[in-house]
Amino acid sequence: MSHREPTVVGVANFNAAEDAAALRAAMKGFGTDEQAIIDILTSRSNAQRQAIAQAFTHEYGRDLIDDLKSELGGNFEDVIVALMLPPEQYLCKELHHCMEGAGTDEETLVEILCTRTKKEIADIVQAYEDMYSRPLAEHMCSETSGDFRRLLTLIVTGARDEEAGVDPARAQECAQQLYDAGEGKWGTDEEVFNKILAHESFAQLRLIFEEYKSISGRTIEQAIKSEVDGELKEAYTAIVECVENAAAWFAQRLHAAMDGAGTSDKVLIRIIAARSEIDLGSIKQEYERLYDKTLLSDISQGETSGDYKRALVALIGPA
Repeated sequence: MSHREPTVVGVANFNAAEDAAALRAAMKGFGTDEQAIIDILTSRSNAQRQAIAQAFTHEYGRDLIDDLKSELGGNFEDVIVALMLPPEQYLCKELHHCMEGAGTDEETLVEILCTRTKKEIADIVQAYEDMYSRPLAEHMCSETSGDFRRLLTLIVTGARDEEAGVDPARAQECAQQLYDAGEGKWGTDEEVFNKILAHESFAQLRLIFEEYKSISGRTIEQAIKSEVDGELKEAYTAIVECVENAAAWFAQRLHAAMDGAGTSDKVLIRIIAARSEIDLGSIKQEYERLYDKTLLSDISQGETSGDYKRALVALIGPA
């Protein structure tokens, strides 16, 4: 896994009660001081924001998220609420939203479930059941089908083995199995791909992909593109690219969200808010490397505007 650099690390000399008072002042009376809200919430870590919310309820007997929602609106409200929720609860809300109603947003399922560590997935699974009184795997199974469903089910049920060390001999074996299940035969045996891509640790997968190239003379990405299609291809590709360079995968997703007609604000908010304490700094660097311009400049010149844009820019940090 490449070096992970966050853009939000929280503040030293943190005082939850002071921040709670400043937020109350920013929302009290006529008009709202949006800049004060941005300045406080985009520079605090999620743990600090949870402490502010507790102090706010303790001091004023009010719910901070409810108050923020009543004062803000649109995409600006969405980004601030995304920051205020514990990360796993926010991602559960996004998963629930992408499966509710008519149709399912498979891209969001892939983005959230195929890119997280086993521990992050376990936290999401627990939070989902707490929030919706329904197992995530059950909801997901009712909204997806075929090999795509089987792959996501393996991931959600914690099949990935992150405890075993890296084993070169097994890597060679798995690489051969992938070759035999895809390029080495007529048709593709997705079950083999699912098993290996959902079970092996990211470190082990990195070794398997290197071995694959030795056996096949092609990269595993090239094999996936020629052997698989649809959402299963997207899911396999996300896993492979996150094993090799997760920051680059997220940079491409951000670029796609802003490319062409209209901006996919949900994707922008989710990646920038959810990755700010993980690797948004690394994503920024990859964005510039891939597109020869900064993420900051694309957001500043794009369709985002006003307080929403200021919040995103604050989370991304200086170019």
